[in-house]
Amino acid sequence: MSDTPLIELRDITKSFGSVHALNGVDFQVLPGEVMALVGDNGAGKSTLIKCIAGTHTPDHGEILFEGREVNINGPKDAARLGIEVVYQDLALCDNLDVVQNMYLGREVARFQILNEAAMEHTTQETLKSLAVTTIRSVRQPVATLSGGQRQSVAVAKAVQWNSKLVILDEPTAALGVAQTEQVLALVRRLGEQGLSVVLVSHNLHDVFETADRITVLRLGRTVGVFERRETTQQAVVQAITAGVPTKVSGIPPSAEAQL
Repeated sequence: MSDTPLIELRDITKSFGSVHALNGVDFQVLPGEVMALVGDNGAGKSTLIKCIAGTHTPDHGEILFEGREVNINGPKDAARLGIEVVYQDLALCDNLDVVQNMYLGREVARFQILNEAAMEHTTQETLKSLAVTTIRSVRQPVATLSGGQRQSVAVAKAVQWNSKLVILDEPTAALGVAQTEQVLALVRRLGEQGLSVVLVSHNLHDVFETADRITVLRLGRTVGVFERRETTQQAVVQAITAGVPTKVSGIPPSAEAQL
């Protein structure tokens, strides 16, 4: 992985009236890295990823993408940079088939006629590249898919558009054991293919199965960045519940994990 972050947020602040959701947050993701973002309810995780996705505009701070400062004023700006978000509700239409969901709002047309063959071929190739083999047909309605299969479609939809950064919001919530493992394997494959991934999760077992590094938020602040191989679940839980008395910026993750 390169030492230059794919995306870096510096001193990000966001308030909603008297509520300070983010207060001087630093956050970065390296190319090809699976970065877990963890914290208790109200820690600021959702607000942070919405600032990256363009849903919210930070009140203060700067965002750098591939080393240059950018302004993300909406989801279209994020998409142009190669940032895609898979929210917990997946945003899939049950009445449409897999292909139609993959191209929803981005349909391929020729002479104002949908090019169904091209869309179907690209969908099959995308699923194949992610080793998604459990979907019987790309023409079956999403309503007939299991939870794990739906998550696979949502992730494939995100990576299909030349994405560089994919944000997954609680991708294993409400899934069974087998389906959870299927989704975690998919997350690992994204990193192996060079995509950067932000994994937002409450499940530390899932985090330690997949992440390269772990960023902990607490009460709207960054309180720790841990190398997964050099830390323990106990240390991460302590950071989530009690905080880590250190400033993240400029401190190597391995050093922070020892604090």
